[in-house]
Amino acid sequence: MDKRGFTVRTMTTEDYEGLYGLWMSIRGFAIRSIDDSQAGVERFLRRNPSTSVVAEDESGVIVGGILCGHDGRRGCLYHVCVRENWRRQGIGRAMVVHCMNALRAEGINKVSLIAFTVNDIGNAFWKEIGWTRREDLNYYDFTLNEENITAFNQ
Repeated sequence: MDKRGFTVRTMTTEDYEGLYGLWMSIRGFAIRSIDDSQAGVERFLRRNPSTSVVAEDESGVIVGGILCGHDGRRGCLYHVCVRENWRRQGIGRAMVVHCMNALRAEGINKVSLIAFTVNDIGNAFWKEIGWTRREDLNYYDFTLNEENITAFNQ
């Protein structure tokens, strides 16, 4: 237990309910029904069993979380969040350090994340802790479903 009243530990599949509750408590937080479902998060944790984290208060309530994984070359942080009444107490930084150490232990030397441009709180956090905003990249998405794949293939 940190002297500030929280513990950061590796996330397990049993944390889903508490993690989902955290996500739903964050104003403006968006999840995807498939990827962020219990089955989706369990699949992610099976692939990345030691890199994702949660922060708990003294009673075991999840007050922070990060889904963290890698592809063997680069790590990525997803859904970095801290319950509003627990912010500015070092939880975000402690979780990020935990993830970075877990990635380094797996031989990963670079980590990235995506933050929505309208996420002022998140963007201020990343800037404050020394992360570099990339201006030289464009980020593209393609949803893999039958309709999109068929349209792409025509």
